[in-house]
Amino acid sequence: MTTNLLFDFTVDKKNNTVNVQREFAANLDIVWDAWTKAELLDLWWAPKPYRTETKSMSFKEGGRWLYAMVSPDNAAVWCRVDYQKIDPKKSYSAIDAFCDENGNAEEIFPGAHWTNTFNGNQETTTVNVSVRFKSLEDLDKIISMGFKEGFTMALGNLDQYIESQFRLRKEYKTERAARVCTYLNFPGNTEEAFNFYKSVFKTEFIGGKVQRFGEIPQEAGHPPIADAVKKMVLHVQLPTIGNHILMGTDAPKEMGFNLVQGNNMHISLEPDSREEATRLFNELSAGGNITMPLQDMFFGAYFGEFTDKYGINWMINYQQHS
Repeated sequence: MTTNLLFDFTVDKKNNTVNVQREFAANLDIVWDAWTKAELLDLWWAPKPYRTETKSMSFKEGGRWLYAMVSPDNAAVWCRVDYQKIDPKKSYSAIDAFCDENGNAEEIFPGAHWTNTFNGNQETTTVNVSVRFKSLEDLDKIISMGFKEGFTMALGNLDQYIESQFRLRKEYKTERAARVCTYLNFPGNTEEAFNFYKSVFKTEFIGGKVQRFGEIPQEAGHPPIADAVKKMVLHVQLPTIGNHILMGTDAPKEMGFNLVQGNNMHISLEPDSREEATRLFNELSAGGNITMPLQDMFFGAYFGEFTDKYGINWMINYQQHS
């Protein structure tokens, strides 16, 4: 990932406003989705060690996002975002406030008016965030609560995880042949599970190793990886039989993941052409729920995710090789 991405955080006390410019190494479609879809916001919005859990979300003018920031000991701080004006893939504005689990506002904490503007191309996208408070007292209170530090950490979460995941996939698969993989997510015991599978199938890990979160290069602007996460498995691949590959990763709660039976496994198809990737995606997803549209990704793949009409999770991942 590019290490010289724009990041600017300024406090304008004259206008009771915080202004943030943040550049992402991803195209506009990806970044817009990351800010407007609950399943993606849950991955990155909360600063570590908190995680985000959405209770409900309707991203439309007059709609609302109700979510909780959950601590490692499961204490929840509830928030609501009321969407006001939305210009798709360009901007949206909203009122953000602390609340109870039913969405009733908590006046003890200051709310704010957010305006987020998006400008991007195929390589990078810049998000301009303006957060306006009712008073200078409210602004000072939020800043003293660690808003800058928390928001800075949150902005790094999504890129840090996704970019490292798919960079590894590209490194592991260097040939053009199509293949079918099963991608497994574990709450922290990936290594135990894959050592068991290794003993059963009597094969060796592709590349001869298990990649860990602690091996991710610490790039400028990224928050540090928690010590509890460093030894967890970032990526591992194991051949089984019939040219089938098992892939796996830990999905730690410290990074905002909440695994349950049903969202912990995907069938991953890696076609040998872009056209076949499009056909498979369109036909398999018909009548289902598309969680990530098939599109060119900043990490070099033509990628999409969906749950089919029978409840089965799929990934389509075409990687062009020179």
